[in-house]
Amino acid sequence: MPKRFVVAASEFTDLPRFPVGFELAEALTAAARDLHGTGTPDETMNTAVELAVRLLPDAEYAGIAEVQRGGRLRTLSWTDETVRFAAEPRQGGHTPHPDWEQLWTTPVVRTADSEADGGDNVLSGLGLRSALSLRLRADRRRLTVLTAYARKPQAFDEDATRIGRLFTAHVSLALESATVREQLTEAMRTRDLIGQATGILMERLDIDAAGAFDSLVRASQRENVKLRDLARRIVDANTGKGNRGVGER
Repeated sequence: MPKRFVVAASEFTDLPRFPVGFELAEALTAAARDLHGTGTPDETMNTAVELAVRLLPDAEYAGIAEVQRGGRLRTLSWTDETVRFAAEPRQGGHTPHPDWEQLWTTPVVRTADSEADGGDNVLSGLGLRSALSLRLRADRRRLTVLTAYARKPQAFDEDATRIGRLFTAHVSLALESATVREQLTEAMRTRDLIGQATGILMERLDIDAAGAFDSLVRASQRENVKLRDLARRIVDANTGKGNRGVGER
């Protein structure tokens, strides 16, 4: 399960701002550099929400949420506690943004005024009048949404939407890149761990590499444990960090 974050603005004092007269292309280039400089998907989202507030005109808060089919969601990153409650209320766990359902088929949804229909919703209750929701990525089961919020109505116009779509294109690429790097890193760690466990079994059971690996696979199936986790157990036991391993062929 992805970690959750509360992002402190003080952690991003070196991030580029978007002052009047600063070229949009330059601002997006600087943002892309910061996004691609992150090491993990969590760090990418952490940076993206802070950058969204700095880049999108009139944005005061931002958050990223994962929405599953049927409306269930979890908040992945946010710039303020207000945003966390806006996206994930304490009771129910269902999306308070009925317009988010549109994001399965369209890349952007704007909430012009949360009080337009009487204000009987989570956003207006938190004093958030406007929202700009942008799809980061989606598959058949879930979609990831970056949303910017403002306390004034009709805060996000066509210009903000255009900037938001350009920005989220960079976020999506950086997030995909960070995800691939993380998966490759985990694969390398897993390979090394299994290699260590195989070597331990070769010595312990006096068998060759193929026999040791086969023994590891059989034990994994027998105990219904992932191969990686079983390998870690064997390595830890061999180094004194644990006391369980594979003791039979």
